Amino acid sequence: MRSNYSGHHDYLPVSQSQRSSDSEIKPLFGETRTRDRLMYLIIGGVTSLAVCVTVILAFVGYKRNEHKKVFVDVFFAMCLLMICISNVILIYWYRQGDVDPKFRILIYYNAACIIALCVGANLFFADVGQ
Repeated sequence: MRSNYSGHHDYLPVSQSQRSSDSEIKPLFGETRTRDRLMYLIIGGVTSLAVCVTVILAFVGYKRNEHKKVFVDVFFAMCLLMICISNVILIYWYRQGDVDPKFRILIYYNAACIIALCVGANLFFADVGQ
């Protein structure tokens, strides 16, 4: 069976002059609201600050007399950084358009979990509750 479809015109690049309107030039998933951008900055800033403080305190620490405790603190911080890397990759895929917009909730959930882990790690580092 022979097809009438040639297919060689499908891969030609679209130049700026071929676009019909400015509505085709818009951010990914149409997120242009200032409120959304502000929320992304706040969540990202709080998460980044919590992770930075936690990693610094894991290496500097409150008590440096116990060598075993230093290893546990650094191990905890490294695990936290690995979780952050997976969230950053998810955010990158989301911004590229490879992930559905519904996964934005998962990104927020991961950021909340990272912040909670940072608080727990800092309490563990300070020996709160012992």
